[in-house]
Amino acid sequence: MSVNDFLLEIGTEELPAAPFLKELANLMPKWNEILRKNGFEADFELFYTPRRIAVYSKNLTEKAKDEEVELWGPPIAVAMKDGAPTKAYESFLERNKISQSDVTTAKKDGKECLYAKKTVLGKTIDEMLCEMVNEWLGALHFGKSMRWGSLEQSFIRPIRWIVALCGSKTIDVEAFGVKSSNFSYGHRQHSFKPFYIINPSDYFTKLAGAGVMLSSSERKAKILDDIKALEEKHGFEVEKDADLLAEIIAITEYPTALLGSFDKAFLKVPAEVIITSMKENQRYFPVFEGGKLSNHFIVVSNAFIDDFSKVIAGNERVLKARLSDALFFYENDLKKGLSNEGLQNIVFVEGLGSVADKVAREVKIASFLADKLRIDDAQKTKLLEAARLSKADLMTEVVYEFGELQGIMGCYYAKSMGLDGDVALAIKEQYLPKGEESELPSTLVGSLLSIAVKLDLLIGLFSVGMIPSGSKDPYALRRAAIGIIKNLLHFSINIDIAATIKELAADYKEFDVQKLENFILDRLYQIFSDVNPSVITSVLASGDRDIVSIAKKVEALNLFVKKHEFKEQFSTFKRVANISKDIDLSGELEVNTELFDNDYEAMLWGAYTHHDYENASYHEILSALFSLKAPLDAFFDNCLVNADDEKVRTNRKNLIGRVYKQFLAVADIKEIGV
Repeated sequence: MSVNDFLLEIGTEELPAAPFLKELANLMPKWNEILRKNGFEADFELFYTPRRIAVYSKNLTEKAKDEEVELWGPPIAVAMKDGAPTKAYESFLERNKISQSDVTTAKKDGKECLYAKKTVLGKTIDEMLCEMVNEWLGALHFGKSMRWGSLEQSFIRPIRWIVALCGSKTIDVEAFGVKSSNFSYGHRQHSFKPFYIINPSDYFTKLAGAGVMLSSSERKAKILDDIKALEEKHGFEVEKDADLLAEIIAITEYPTALLGSFDKAFLKVPAEVIITSMKENQRYFPVFEGGKLSNHFIVVSNAFIDDFSKVIAGNERVLKARLSDALFFYENDLKKGLSNEGLQNIVFVEGLGSVADKVAREVKIASFLADKLRIDDAQKTKLLEAARLSKADLMTEVVYEFGELQGIMGCYYAKSMGLDGDVALAIKEQYLPKGEESELPSTLVGSLLSIAVKLDLLIGLFSVGMIPSGSKDPYALRRAAIGIIKNLLHFSINIDIAATIKELAADYKEFDVQKLENFILDRLYQIFSDVNPSVITSVLASGDRDIVSIAKKVEALNLFVKKHEFKEQFSTFKRVANISKDIDLSGELEVNTELFDNDYEAMLWGAYTHHDYENASYHEILSALFSLKAPLDAFFDNCLVNADDEKVRTNRKNLIGRVYKQFLAVADIKEIGV
């Protein structure tokens, strides 16, 4: 089967970076799946610039594999009547384009049926490419899409040209009203004229000559090399935000990193405001000198020119206007200070009132937590003050302009008002953690405020039926639940999460609190992703709902479960659990040593009572219990648990029950999967 180098290029108007990058990881898997489904084999590379999406292969098979398929027809009783074929038989032949001589019989589901084998010849790339390209483009989901001309179909941006080459042959493809050719386009500033392509290799050569750096990895390397050269020349450091870099790579065909500057007077604006304005509005990289934000920035130009002075000057003018606005907003906010006035006019969520109502609930939860944990009066005062002002910065002009700075700006304004540093910091850190690798609040006050914020969000949304389903989680409730757990663990805050939810839920609409409890506890499997999931299940089955205690138990139990010898030990303790299932473990489980009638009972009892479980760590408790394997095995080999004598039988069950009950203080061992 012959193979060829192959090129497919979809030429578009400028692709918006953010939606394109969200779908980028799916482009090749979707293309490869379509190829596989149609019987073609090849190794493909993906290329993209703001004006094109291209796939290239050196070894695409020109023809799909032939495939032998099994054909099943109706049962003989239906296919034949009085020795002659029925209409069902004839329909089977016609539908599968076979003759009667091709047909035999075989059993299916206990019935003798018509049966045939047929070789389906693989189609050529010429025959299938148009269909595959249209299926691929239709399978790409970029969020918002566009329609143009008289088309009913939509795509992320209008398609302007298509190149489809197999070797030197152009393959006919039509998608979105555009027919394929062997002409492509270079960088707009190089030429508006199309260039002719002989074959896929020629495409790469001519595109490079037309001012386009096709490889995204090469564009990335050039940007970073340019920045490094500027850093070495000027002695500063550039913050290379990975998301921003990916976006710039996606919007440039020939990138050049340039150094710009702005008036130092703007540095009186908080660094976060300047950085956010530069990144979000202008896609600039911030520059730091001596660990502090500098009055310089890096802009990456897509211009294909020799003199960049006008490009730099233009970007400096735009940034000056942005920073002038930011300075104006910031100075206005400083004059007003933090105030909750107006929060009552902002709807939080339908059914949960305004943001002012949310603040009131958070203050109440914060007070509840402070009392539960018995923190000192000074810390409680700080916590409640931070909770009361936690959303006040939503009314400020800077946060109105840059919503992602809520909390951060509240901290600046709190400090400017002379509020306690811990109060200001708690306001800033109330939303932490924001992601998997995010930092956590740095103070107990900040951590408790963060927990209060997230508890209100979870209880509130669950109470109005806004519960995440599938991958949909518009209010990031899973992240909130993980944030609560991480905060509790970070500061070793011991609270019963189930009891806490139940008590706080009284201030909300009635709902199934068990669902929320399970929702939060389910996040433990994500946090302890490197632990055997059954270990977490077994600890939760013990009934403990103190997150800190649960985490310690999981870590302790996992050390034993992951040992090589645990599998051999486990059968003994599974037997202990099975025997104990009919025992009322809520009772005292008295063991009378006078009823022992052999040494094996006494040995097990002595080994069990030898340890101080009351004052031991979870690891020490488990170590002591797992050390009972030998005396337990000897007991089971030499003692009949279900003895004829009722007193002896009860005594022996109580002895086993005591062992199992002690395990339950840490985990239910029968839930462990090995």
